[in-house]
Amino acid sequence: MTLLYFLLKASWKLLALSVVTGLLSGGCSAALLASIGRAVAADAEQLRAIVPVFLALGGLAPIAAIVSQVTLIRISQRAIVELRLHLVRQILSADLQRVEALGAPRLLATLTNDVRMVSQAISLLPLICIDLAVTVGCFIYIATLSWRVLLLVSALTVVAVLSCNWLIARGKYWLSRSREEQDVLYGHFRALSEGFKELKLHAARRQAFFDRDVRASTERFRRHQERGLTYLTATSSWGKLIFVFVMGFVLFALPNLMVVPPMMMSSYVVILTYLMLPIEKLIGQLPAFSQANVALQKIEKLGFALADRPSDRDLPVPDRPPRRDWQRLDFNGITRTYQTDSDDRPFTLGPIDLSLKAGEIVFIVGGNGSGKSTLAKLLVGLYAPDAGEVVFDGQSVASDADREWFRQHFAAVFADFYLFEQLLGLDSPELDAIATRYIARLQLDRKVRVTGGQLSTTALSQGQRKRLALLTAFLEDRTIYLFDEWAADQDPNFKDVFYREVLPELKRQGKTAIVITHDDRYFDCADRVITLEYGQLVGDRSRVEA
Repeated sequence: MTLLYFLLKASWKLLALSVVTGLLSGGCSAALLASIGRAVAADAEQLRAIVPVFLALGGLAPIAAIVSQVTLIRISQRAIVELRLHLVRQILSADLQRVEALGAPRLLATLTNDVRMVSQAISLLPLICIDLAVTVGCFIYIATLSWRVLLLVSALTVVAVLSCNWLIARGKYWLSRSREEQDVLYGHFRALSEGFKELKLHAARRQAFFDRDVRASTERFRRHQERGLTYLTATSSWGKLIFVFVMGFVLFALPNLMVVPPMMMSSYVVILTYLMLPIEKLIGQLPAFSQANVALQKIEKLGFALADRPSDRDLPVPDRPPRRDWQRLDFNGITRTYQTDSDDRPFTLGPIDLSLKAGEIVFIVGGNGSGKSTLAKLLVGLYAPDAGEVVFDGQSVASDADREWFRQHFAAVFADFYLFEQLLGLDSPELDAIATRYIARLQLDRKVRVTGGQLSTTALSQGQRKRLALLTAFLEDRTIYLFDEWAADQDPNFKDVFYREVLPELKRQGKTAIVITHDDRYFDCADRVITLEYGQLVGDRSRVEA
């Protein structure tokens, strides 16, 4: 996608108005220059005729420039907002595995740096329209003086454009390389933030991280960026050189080829001197547009269809309300294959045959790498199985719409949970009162308050943050709960509360609880204990059997 196409999609009418007024402003500036040239050689009577034209052009040029720039400000701000919203909508609509594959550093770089590059380039468009119109007007004025000089200037302009295009292409290549490296660099910055404690504790690791990761990536980014910008800077200097050659030709060679009156020579010098400024500005603004086009291409490479700009209503919405009285959930031969970081060979979970009943407390146990977390994401509909079928009360959950509806039955606290400071999506008028009672029960009332659905703080210990995540799950009031190692960060007292009080209470309410755990001392609290080993279900023991 090019920058121009992006703006046309945003609002072609406003863009047309901005371009027309920009060209008008530039044309008035060029006409103003021509009137100045005529005034130099005019007598008193001719001057009186030129004055009103001069004043009209002098007033119209800045007014048209202001209209062009204000119009494009409206387009650019609207387009940037829509671009950001579009990206966020596409991320929210994508499946989890796709977002995980893209990675947080790449998403953040696109939402921040790439969008900023596009915004900066858009702000230059009115100036480009003005400079382009000035250039065209100057060429027209040269044509009125001499068609031979026009041909010369036009030929050299073509040479300048073709040679500059080659330099721009090389610069764009290296800027694309630098943008790819920036994703890597963002990943190192994320590691710096999230792994700070580990880096502080180990001097050798800290030095290796700085030298081998951060410094090396930063140097690669610098080299690629320098090469790209050097080519683009050379483009500007090369354009200046060509027009210096044109000026020299007019001053020193043209008088030997044709008779040039002194007044006409003065006009050539003035017009060519005036022409150099807009052309220099046009060439000087090329780096910003090259970087913006690289940014737009990077956005497209995320795999999101930017050509189709959905409205806010296009976020996935369940096509029917969740069932409160479901009885049975079956997973028939489901499998999921994915690549792990620690093994060259892909890992396959399944085939898994599993049935869950409403009101059950089910523990899922197994060693690290056994597939528990992957199974959890399959259970709640965040992953679609590669093979097999999910059947919910006799209804197959196969399409994206089915999975969207199916997910609304679950509340979950994952091991890598995120805690929102706002209780989003919960609009009960009694929300604050209900949340306050839960907070007191979770023994957090001395640290956390809820006002208008806003938590006063989330700056707590990991165990306390998990309690707040549990609060959110309670408030969602879903029929199935998933807890992924929830008790791992709790003190013995709260572990006991969770297993001996919270889970039985959910069962009394007819809710199903799926708990991933290693706490074998609490296995007696489960109706069933399901064991995984190397992606296979190797045990399914019920309390009755025990």
